[in-house]
Amino acid sequence: MSRADRAAPLTALGRGVASELMGTAAAAGGVVGIGIDAVDVDRFRRVLDRRRHLADRLFTDDERTYARAAADPVPRMSTRFAAKEAVMKALGVGLGAFRFTEVEVVRTGLDAPELVLHGAARALASRAGVDRWLLSLTHTAQVALAVAVAVDGAAAVPAARP
Repeated sequence: MSRADRAAPLTALGRGVASELMGTAAAAGGVVGIGIDAVDVDRFRRVLDRRRHLADRLFTDDERTYARAAADPVPRMSTRFAAKEAVMKALGVGLGAFRFTEVEVVRTGLDAPELVLHGAARALASRAGVDRWLLSLTHTAQVALAVAVAVDGAAAVPAARP
């Protein structure tokens, strides 16, 4: 497997296998990549305490504002950091491919959080054929988890059940 194949999850052969498993034609579109990440909340807290300006480099102004609205902002920040790492994994890239602030977790009212990509992150996703994201976030006092699914434009997502 070439380096390019490893850097493009579920493309080429991978997409064919995924389509076969789902019973759909490869040309019908679908999942481009899946990323998951877990963050130890206490460890993340210690890192933020040691490096006071790190939050400014990792999170957008809106993400910091949202997190700091909670009595303890670290679980929210940990979850958002996990989402950024999950996006990197879904795109098949590592640290340095884009700035952390170029992946933003946004939330409107009580709606589910969504991903908005900017700059180099958006360009990478576009080149991979990604035009939307599915995101799931959760945390406990100990661990924050995020799953990001990169989806191409031809895929249809089933409607939610009542």
